[in-house]
Amino acid sequence: MIVNLVPEFLDVLAAPDRTAAYHAYVDRHRAVLSAYWHNYVIDLDSAPSRDVIAATLAADRRDLERLVAGTNLDQLAGEALATAQRVLGLEQELDLYLMVGVGAANAGELVVNGRGMVVICIEHFTGVANPQTFGLGLAPTLLPLWVAHETAHVVRYLASDSRAGIRRLVAETGHYDCWDLASRASLREQLVNEGVAVHAARAALPDRAAEDYFGYTHRQYRRLRELETFLVRAARVELDRTGLGLRLRWLTGGMSPSARLMHGRVLPERSGYYLGARMTEALVLEKGVAFAARAAAEEFSLAEARRDSDRAVGA
Repeated sequence: MIVNLVPEFLDVLAAPDRTAAYHAYVDRHRAVLSAYWHNYVIDLDSAPSRDVIAATLAADRRDLERLVAGTNLDQLAGEALATAQRVLGLEQELDLYLMVGVGAANAGELVVNGRGMVVICIEHFTGVANPQTFGLGLAPTLLPLWVAHETAHVVRYLASDSRAGIRRLVAETGHYDCWDLASRASLREQLVNEGVAVHAARAALPDRAAEDYFGYTHRQYRRLRELETFLVRAARVELDRTGLGLRLRWLTGGMSPSARLMHGRVLPERSGYYLGARMTEALVLEKGVAFAARAAAEEFSLAEARRDSDRAVGA
């Protein structure tokens, strides 16, 4: 189901008391918005959230207004979701929320009371970078890429035939909590989770530049390719460990260079996305992305071993 909250947000901006209107808007959709804030921003009820809300309500939104006036977002989102469902063989229902975020992630996945959700923050897809909203300036035509990426996560968490270890962790609470999962799921589990999502995005919107599927610049992507051997070696000793610091080091932007220092080198930001895509590539090529989206972490390792064995025989 497509749930478009953008018109409600624009109504908030038109209200005489924007702050009161925003809080009323949040209360109407608290289950989803509080989960979004907790996973991708800060806790909604914390004191710093007041400053974030104030900046969100004061930002220049002309780029968003132009997008809404000239684009049928519901149709675009519906087509993107249909593509993701086809690529991933998705059978269960999920909700695709179109909303205005607060300058955090451009897209994300949620599980709320056992139901899967994909969140797309439209301020990042106006085609114009906006420093006041931290909008990335992505083209709206990239929506299928990000919808497929996040839908792949929902498949791993909730599909009845998912063999992913992370499915069990989500099932224990019926909610997706990225910070809790990061402390309990192994780095291997987290890397293949993101790697499969990269391949799902590629299948949903082929023929884009390689860096688009990772959210990297071309320079960042080239650097990661150069460092691939080092990344594999650096991750090897941590793959089966757990701990929040691993997610921060490998998958989170904004970390200090010292937090990303390994073996005398600084890992590029979010390098785990590239490494995860490489770790999952063999199984995707062998069985397809829909199969891989449901595979257990060890299945990817076995597929890599089969590929390497075939290459050795061929040599």
